[in-house]
Amino acid sequence: MQNGKEPAKAKKFREMNVNERLAQLLENTALTPDDLAAYSAEGGLQVSQAAAMIENAVGIYSLPIGIAQNFVINGRQVPIPMVTEEPSVVAAASMAAKLVMAGGGFTASMTGNEMIGQLQVSRLPDLQEATRALEAHKKELLQIASQANLKNVERGGGPKDIEIRQFERSPMGPFLVLHLIYDVCDAMGANMVNTIMEKLAGPVAEISGGKVGLRILSNLADRRLAKASCKIPASALAFDNFSGEQVRD
Repeated sequence: MQNGKEPAKAKKFREMNVNERLAQLLENTALTPDDLAAYSAEGGLQVSQAAAMIENAVGIYSLPIGIAQNFVINGRQVPIPMVTEEPSVVAAASMAAKLVMAGGGFTASMTGNEMIGQLQVSRLPDLQEATRALEAHKKELLQIASQANLKNVERGGGPKDIEIRQFERSPMGPFLVLHLIYDVCDAMGANMVNTIMEKLAGPVAEISGGKVGLRILSNLADRRLAKASCKIPASALAFDNFSGEQVRD
């Protein structure tokens, strides 16, 4: 206390204006000024870039970016960017995270970054022989997949395995599905895997003697599971005249 005055309390994040929030992010996170510039309408996606990303582009659609507070993940405080147009969502997430923080925060883990690319091979003269041929050329096919995205391989990702599934009976006759198991690192992976499957289509058709149809990323992501858990102490749930145990129950 100086001159009989109480020291000014630090503003809460929600009490700051936008510029003050950006300044705090710059000071307390690994974000750079260039990173934060992308949050502004002037520094974000340009119409010329949008036109190169999708077909028939006519403009850009914007949404607010907010920062959810109070998230502690694996012992580290993490500000969470959220893009939403609905009021109260960011505040609700921050409030829930505050309750979880009372119990030590979230514990999170993941199994890996492997996604599955699929090639469907039909019109095969011999299903078993086609399977044997593809398995015999597995090393060659994995090398083609590696060469298709060397930057991802340099980051520690790339093709990990090839699996062959047989379907002996179907309305279209017997066919195979080749699965490429591919580590996409921190990318979502759809464009990456789809491009690689296109590269593999020709060699797979030649080796198997069949015709390649479907060539796409699988929606099954069972090799890339993220898990999170938390514990909230009953005491953190106390509200008005209700004890934490009453609210819990």
